[in-house]
Amino acid sequence: MTTSDEAAFRDYVGARMAAWRRTAYLMCRDWHLADDLVGTVLGKLYRRWRRRSEINDVDAYVNGMLARAVIDETRRPWRRERLVDEFPADGTVDAADANSVDRLTLDSYLARLGPRRRAVLVLRFYCDLSVEETADVLGVSLGTVKSQTARGLETLRALSSTHHEMRRIP
Repeated sequence: MTTSDEAAFRDYVGARMAAWRRTAYLMCRDWHLADDLVGTVLGKLYRRWRRRSEINDVDAYVNGMLARAVIDETRRPWRRERLVDEFPADGTVDAADANSVDRLTLDSYLARLGPRRRAVLVLRFYCDLSVEETADVLGVSLGTVKSQTARGLETLRALSSTHHEMRRIP
């Protein structure tokens, strides 16, 4: 790689690193894993950097690499762990768990979604990609993006309404 390519790569990455890290975290919910995934994506991007002119939108390309890396990571055998938090599988919370309800956030709601559905929502609403851009980034059909978005939002609404109902418990 030429010196000017190296400088362009450093400038590009430096301007976007924090956003990529947040995006990766929103998709995988683990800051350490997010850092690892961003590092993996940066290594792949570095190898392809001199051919960046062939890529229509480098930002969308990197977001796609990141989303695929997160999804691939969940398929690895050593990553098949079960997240255990304070809430039962059906999402209900007893009045005794009112402190737990207070700690609910969008982040914890996203954790309840599968990796592909979470990736779709993060790309659509956090990265502000269109349906077409999200489909292109993930390599899926427009219908898949639309259905995953609708189902993901439906799940988030259900979790949110459960949260608000539980807050009213005396």
